[in-house]
Order: sequence, then C-alpha cells, then structure tokens
Amino acid sequence: MADHIAEQMSIQTGHRPSASESRSWQRSLPALRADLMSAGLDGVEMLIEHQLPLTSKRADVVLAGIHPKTGDPSYVVVELKQWSSAQRFEDSETLVEVEQYGHRAVTHPALQVADYCEYLSSFTVMLAEQSHSLAGVAYLHNATDLGVADLLDVRRPTHGAIFTNQRRGAFVDYLRTHLAPGREGADSADALLRSRIAPSKQLLAVAAEEVQSREQFVLLDEQRDAYEHVLHAVSRARRANRKTAIVVSGGPGSGKSVIALSLMGELSRQGRPVMHATGSRSFTQTLRKVAGRRAPAVAKLFTYFNSFMSAEPNDLDCLILDEAHRIRETSVSRYTRKELRNAGRPQMYELLNAARVPVFLLDEHQVVRPGEMGTVEDIEAHASALGMGVQHISLNDQFRCGGSEIYVQWVLRLLGLAPGGPVPWAGDDGFDVSLADTPEELEHVMSKHESNGYSARMAAGYCWPWSDPRSDGSLVEDVQIGGWSRPWNLRGDRSVGGAPPAALWASEPAGFGQVGCVYTAQGFEYDHAGVILGPDLVWREGSWRSVRSANRDPDFRIRTKVSNAQFDALVRNVYKVLLTRGMRSVTIYSTDPQTRDQIRTLIRR
Repeated sequence: MADHIAEQMSIQTGHRPSASESRSWQRSLPALRADLMSAGLDGVEMLIEHQLPLTSKRADVVLAGIHPKTGDPSYVVVELKQWSSAQRFEDSETLVEVEQYGHRAVTHPALQVADYCEYLSSFTVMLAEQSHSLAGVAYLHNATDLGVADLLDVRRPTHGAIFTNQRRGAFVDYLRTHLAPGREGADSADALLRSRIAPSKQLLAVAAEEVQSREQFVLLDEQRDAYEHVLHAVSRARRANRKTAIVVSGGPGSGKSVIALSLMGELSRQGRPVMHATGSRSFTQTLRKVAGRRAPAVAKLFTYFNSFMSAEPNDLDCLILDEAHRIRETSVSRYTRKELRNAGRPQMYELLNAARVPVFLLDEHQVVRPGEMGTVEDIEAHASALGMGVQHISLNDQFRCGGSEIYVQWVLRLLGLAPGGPVPWAGDDGFDVSLADTPEELEHVMSKHESNGYSARMAAGYCWPWSDPRSDGSLVEDVQIGGWSRPWNLRGDRSVGGAPPAALWASEPAGFGQVGCVYTAQGFEYDHAGVILGPDLVWREGSWRSVRSANRDPDFRIRTKVSNAQFDALVRNVYKVLLTRGMRSVTIYSTDPQTRDQIRTLIRR
C-alpha cells in the first residue's frame, strides 16, 4: 500500500515522497485499519492523503461512511501521529514541541485537524449544502497518556478530538458514534470526491470583516504555525522586554497575505498596537478601501514601508510587513522632509526598530525592481546588528494556482528560476494551462471566463509606451500587437473614462478592459490569468534571451544602476509574478513567433 501511495503521489505532485512519509504510511495506516476492524467498520471507505480543495495540503485520512443516528453521509478526518512524546511549547495553548522536530514548535494536532474540518466545510459545496456529519480526530497511536500529558490538558476545539494508544478503546467508541458499523461508505466517499469546489474566498472581499469583526480565513499547518508563533512572540515581547523578528517565506499563493490579515484581525481585537505595511501602492490602497469601507479609521492601519522614518522605537507591538521582498535600500524620496533626509538609515533598520515583533512575509522570487532588497539574508544581517533574534518559517504549500504545486514548479523551470530547464506541462486536474496563437484569441478566452461569472485579467510585460488619458477621458490604446490594441491600466488614483484607478485594477470588474502590468498585478489574484510575454524575453537557440532594448520600464533604463545580468533576472521574475496570479487557469501569448513555437512544444492541447 505504501508503494502504491508513493507512486500516485509522484504522478499527482511531480515528486517522490520522503522516506519519513513512506514510513508513516507503513506504520500508521495498519494501526488505523486494525481499529476500524475492531469497531466493525470494515465497510467504511478510507480516503488516504486526501487533498484539500484549492491547496496542495493533504489530510492523512478521511473516513467516509453513514452516521449511525441520522443515516446521512458522515466523515471523520484523521490526523495520524507517530509521536511517543510531546509537550506544550513554553506556556502556549496552541503550539507543541516534539523531540524529533528539534526546537521547531508545531500546531497542536487537535487544532490542526479542526482547521482541516473547517477548511473542508468552507470549500466543498456538498458539505455546505447537504445534511452530513463532519468530525476530526488526532490519533497518537504510539503514545501513552503520560508521554503527551501536556497535549491532553489543554482546551481542545469542537472538531478536534485527540486519542492515544492507551485510549484505543475510547477511540473505537468515538468512531462508532460517527460511523455506523456494517454500513458501506462508498456512496459517501463518491459524493465527497464528486463535489463541486467553490472558489476560494477572495482576500480583499473579506478584508473588512477580517480586520473589523472576526476571522474569515482558515489557516492550515505552516500557516497556522506562523500565525501562532507571531501571537506567542508578541505576548512574550512585553513580558520579557525582548524583541524578535519573524520571517515567513513562501511562493505565490502560499498564504502570506492571509496570515497577515488574520494577525491584523486578532491583534487588533486584543487591543495590541499593530500596523500593516507594504511597498505596493496598489495593494495598500486596495486594502485601505476594502478594510476601511465601513470604518474609515481602519484604513490608517495600512501604510507603506517608508512611513517609519521618524517612528519611536517599539511604539508598535507588531508591524506586519507584507510583500517584504519589496523593501528598499532607503526610505528617502523626493517627498521626504529635509530634516529626515540626512538620517542615512537603511529602510530595514527603520522597520526593525519600529516594533517589538516585526513580521516579514516575502517571496524572494518576486523581486521585480532594482533596489529591492527584502531577502532572508538581508533581514538576518540587519537584525543581528541590532542584537535581535530571527525566527524563519517556510510555507511549503500552494494555495494560488488551484493548489497546483506542479504548475508553480513548471513556471520556475520554464523561466530558468529553478534548475533542470523547461519541461512539458503534464497537466493537473486543479489548474489549466493553454497557449493563445493571437492576442485576439487571448482576449476571447478571458472574455468567456468573465461572462461566466469568474474574474479574469490580461497582464503584460512593460514593453509598450504608457500614455496619460486624453483630455476627453478616453484611454490611449498603447499596447499594440498587429491590428489588436488595448490600453494599459490607469496610473493614477482617480477613475477615468469608466476605468478604475490603478490600485483597484485587479479587484474592480471595470478593470477587465485594460492590460495590467506587474506593479498592479503583484499581490493580487484572479480566477483566470491571461499573460502577454513581450519582446523583452524571447527564446533563441535553446535558451531564454532578455532583450533590454524592448523593455520600456523606466526603472530598468539606467545601465549603471541595473546591469544586464540584473535586468535578465528581474525580467524573469516579472513574468513569474504574472504567470502565477491565476487561481484556476493561465492562458499564455507571446509576441514572438519562435517563443510561441517553443511554448507550444511544452503545452499540448
């Protein structure tokens, strides 16, 4: 069975499971099977390594059967742990320490499985619309009560039971209360697997509720670990008068902004001084508009990296730095007051100085402008100079691009940002990749998605001039490819000619008529992405060639500031960002025929 699971995982995810994963299947699944047989539940279906909707995260086992009292479909999510001992992390109610993990604390397994249940019920239409039972249980089948006494003592969530090997009889009784002995579970399992998956809650559509009233997002595994680590560090910082910087790194859609808004909501409700900052004008202004829709004062919580030049040290308990890969060398600009221009401090120092717990959420592959320096190495170096400790948490799972880790890796290899070179697109049920032969075809595909009620946007590399609107309010169709032309998104803060301001291009329906760029797309997501590869990156003689003369971005013009090698790296990152904005699909068009031919060899219709 373990070999069969390993083979299927390799096919579905593109990589072989680790030795520890294989060992867990070999040791944990027989233990669960034995308990099911003891409970008379031999007819129950076991969905092993069940993928949660729109993510690459998997629940160990989902048991599908019939509820003994209602006769409705019934499901039990089981998180299997081989731990023999574990204890609470310091005085935390939500984090635990396990010897084999070293000093890295993880989320309490009962809370972990409760998150899985809530996530499943939030994103699976069948569970939202039909009568059913859903429960979660963490089964520590190698542990005694004494070995995990700390974990049994804490208050547990409603959907998060926990049992040890010593409580095997109670575990069997628990299973019988949710699953009827002697009843087949195949129909229940099929109903769950066939269920329509609703689109994920869009980040900005719920930002107001997230910050102002209650949590709207479900955090899973590393997301929950990061969230709990920050809350724990903030609580400890005041008691111990100790500063800590926390770095949360992950690829596109790994949940960095979800963590940021969840922290904003919780810390605000606790009355903690907290602010959110980014280096993106579009992202910050959109958050201000949505989060401050009913309470304008809330908008003031969202600001920019360069807003802390004159901040008093540790005025904030927590400063959440989203899109931290966009941190600049200095905060000085032409608008900076004269008395602050001579400070000469790095922007990183100002951000570390402003809060007891600065939190950096970043993706090092999204550096798209010269002068951006938000890397883990930069943060650690500046924090060390200030005598601060740094905790680094990596988000390994994928939530954008339909949860398709295969697609994100395909993009990285396609653009030469990961070793191995381009490979054919093998396909993934959760995400669709296609090639358009003309810009007209690309726009037609996006229009069909839009007319079907989905969000869709076209975005391109900065390879065409960018004009201001005409005096009559009409937009200049600067992006011209043959006989096809469309305008760029607006650059200003005002709506013109029915088009939304730049900050709202990705989230307002009226943004569909314009072509976006990396500065308006970065940080956002939409259901379907249309990407125009411009003439600044073309395929020649078996490799990519960046063409500096074809790029119109003013930030890339000065060769003394941006070398050819830097330009090549930045332009690849630009297209990586554009190619990973879609939740359900991407359609690619290149203005260069040779490049289209190369991509066509990788994407079979």
